[in-house]
Amino acid sequence: MSAADPIDAGRLRAALAEREPEAARASFAVRVVRAPGRVNLIGEHTDYNEGFVLPVAIDLEIRIALVPTDDRRVELTLLESGERDGFDLDAIPPKAGDWIDYVAATAWSLADDGLRLRGFRGVLGSNLPISSGLSSSAALELASAWALLDPPNPAAQGIDRMTLARLAQRGENEYVGVKSGLMDQFASSLGRARTAMLLDCRSLDHRAIGLPLARHRLVVCDSGSPRRLDASEYNARRAECEEAVAIIAQRDPSVRSLRDVDLDRLIGARFALNERIFRRAEHVVRENERVLAAVDALEAGDLETVGRLFAQSHASLRDLYEVSSAELDALVEIAVSVPGVVAARMTGAGFGGCTVNLVARDAVGRLREAIEREYPSRTGRPARVLAVEPADGAGPVA
Repeated sequence: MSAADPIDAGRLRAALAEREPEAARASFAVRVVRAPGRVNLIGEHTDYNEGFVLPVAIDLEIRIALVPTDDRRVELTLLESGERDGFDLDAIPPKAGDWIDYVAATAWSLADDGLRLRGFRGVLGSNLPISSGLSSSAALELASAWALLDPPNPAAQGIDRMTLARLAQRGENEYVGVKSGLMDQFASSLGRARTAMLLDCRSLDHRAIGLPLARHRLVVCDSGSPRRLDASEYNARRAECEEAVAIIAQRDPSVRSLRDVDLDRLIGARFALNERIFRRAEHVVRENERVLAAVDALEAGDLETVGRLFAQSHASLRDLYEVSSAELDALVEIAVSVPGVVAARMTGAGFGGCTVNLVARDAVGRLREAIEREYPSRTGRPARVLAVEPADGAGPVA
């Protein structure tokens, strides 16, 4: 059972040749790059607090077929809609509030770091749901980075995959204006097939964490409610965390982020924090603990504990961080009522998007049937149930 129809590289190449006749005449120069989306198992809104996250790169992805050019012009056509947009590398425009911003942001960040870039004409195909909390923006950034680099290999320009992820993040932070953490770009750049990736967002240390995929599957349930957590809401949550840090640091200057705050220290500062700021900080402090506990449970094969930690995480995101939604809550409630569903929680920034579920292989059909039966009557919306596989990070397609 695949997550979605794969993006055929041959179809992309044919579409490029149709739209760019010179590509057909110089077919040897056509190349295809890809970058995956991600689902975060646990560790939500912890990355920009220098905490821990446990994402998985997944086999829903963006692919770009492209032919390099010498005119310093980038032009991309969307395979499904035929929409076309672009910009000049020597005169990158201000953000326009559209998908091309993420390509331009990546170009700006790479160029500002002194990396060599080349223009191209390309066709972009995707089977990654947009605005669903599966990080389509980071996938677009990483695919664009591999398309832009000249030569088309980070190592050939003296950088590694982590640096490429950080440059993509910088573009999103400073050009697009979303103050995201590193998790999404990290997962899209450094993901590994068959595993999750534990990332320490302070030290950037990371390691692969095995998943119980012999008998279980990761299942994404798309609520059909596009994420409504816009840049201002996302940035507001980050500002609330920074306010908590500033207040706590007045008492203890060693505190530079919520990563440095344990529950006892947070409770000790409660009198100085208003209720809203305290709730935000409590979520982050406890969520960091849950990530490490989930890693221990996965490595021990203790799936009962994994399920409990997922449930605690979802409740915290709903009640303390206030980024869940009625649709996400319904998906989780339906999922946990299905025998064989080990764990369920919302994933991503919130206010719509998706849930992530760890499900026994023989229970995936039951989960799908329950969602199709109960979710529309509870929410007035359809939902998509997608079984996904962990995937490798961004790079060229052979």
